[in-house]
Amino acid sequence: MYYAAIKKTDVANGPGVRVSLFVSGCTHRCKGCFNSEAWDFYFGREYTQETEREILQALSPDYIRGLSVLGGEPMEPENRGTVLQLLQAVKRQFPDKDIWCYTGYDYEKDLLRDKGQEIPQILAMTDVLVDGEFVEERKNIRLAFRGSENQRLIDVQASLRCGKTVCLPER
Repeated sequence: MYYAAIKKTDVANGPGVRVSLFVSGCTHRCKGCFNSEAWDFYFGREYTQETEREILQALSPDYIRGLSVLGGEPMEPENRGTVLQLLQAVKRQFPDKDIWCYTGYDYEKDLLRDKGQEIPQILAMTDVLVDGEFVEERKNIRLAFRGSENQRLIDVQASLRCGKTVCLPER
């Protein structure tokens, strides 16, 4: 997997101060995407064990609330294995930090129906999933932590417990 950027003090992609990993590679190619250069699966730098150590070190201060993974597209089949490995490392080392994941895939239609082994494991470690493609015609800059009105902030753990999608209240 390649990645476009690591932001070590991000306040735009989830609550509090966060570390954000922007993975490379996306097949959605949403019109008006803010990060279209990351559509290319080989954009940026190759993700290595050193990259993982850098992210874990950036997560260590107490003022860092958690990790956000976005892109590109973290849920692309080419990225899932590395994303899963990172989330496992984060949960082992920082079990109290939250994990947000941004995806253009739909939670119910795409992710819950995925037959692979990685998506259920990724979801099991994700606190909040921001799902849905960015739709330029529904862009709303007043929305917290998302770009268009069709995107949802899903409480993944509550959703998995009760068997139906639980969205966070509007912010």
